[in-house]
Amino acid sequence: MTPSEWFPDCTEEALEPHLHWLTPRLISPATGRLILPIQSFLVRTGHHIILVDSCVGNGKTCAYFPHWHRRNDGTFLARLANAGVAPEQIDYVLCTHLHIDHCGWNTRLVDGRWIPTFPNARYIMARREFEAAQAASGDADERTYEDNVLPIVEAGRAVFVDMDYELDGEVWLEPTPGHTPGHVAIGLRSRGVAVFSGDLMHWPMQCIYPDWSFRYDTDPDQARRTRWAFLEACSDNGRIVITSHFPLPSVGTISRRQSSFWLERDEIYGSRGIPKSAMI
Repeated sequence: MTPSEWFPDCTEEALEPHLHWLTPRLISPATGRLILPIQSFLVRTGHHIILVDSCVGNGKTCAYFPHWHRRNDGTFLARLANAGVAPEQIDYVLCTHLHIDHCGWNTRLVDGRWIPTFPNARYIMARREFEAAQAASGDADERTYEDNVLPIVEAGRAVFVDMDYELDGEVWLEPTPGHTPGHVAIGLRSRGVAVFSGDLMHWPMQCIYPDWSFRYDTDPDQARRTRWAFLEACSDNGRIVITSHFPLPSVGTISRRQSSFWLERDEIYGSRGIPKSAMI
């Protein structure tokens, strides 16, 4: 979709000063549509191997986005193997929320049944998010709950937790509702502090305009409050922010500049003549 289709508050006047860095990495010059990656993250801690979210999956029903509907490719599992990890080695799958592009590989189809892709993993889900997904189930055009969530519950692999649940001293959940009722960010402590932001923001322009809500936010007002609070909490303190849909590699630090926030990654843009404080 185009920027204004994804973000109803977006205007051509607001975009104009930023087109020099938005194009071609974030907006296709050929179509004018946004370029949004869909991705998972593999985390190795001192104790566990963790997957944060699980992309779209194969064989899933999604009539709204034809390129996600009934996919059949080996990219996801091949890349996991290239990272030296077999599905059986995953200890935990942490779900930021239960939309199809974040939980699709929770399951795979075997002999006509959806079974956990990661058979030895505990799937950590915020209880509030599970209840909202369960309440919204029944859409024949998108069977996210029926195919990606319910089979995990039936297999006894789901663990329902509070939105501020702490897995251990290295990994924890942070409540970030708005995009969905039980959306959480994932905090990570190593030599510093990092956070996987999930879908609390989808596009770098939301750093400059935190009030711009995404078309599919279930509670736009709450999503705006969450975004402001998150950006404030992460700004100018070196906390590493790892985003789900920003251009690859989707990582940087937040800086406050006048009335806007910026996600900075100097090493990418410094050599291209764009100011070092340019957004990712």
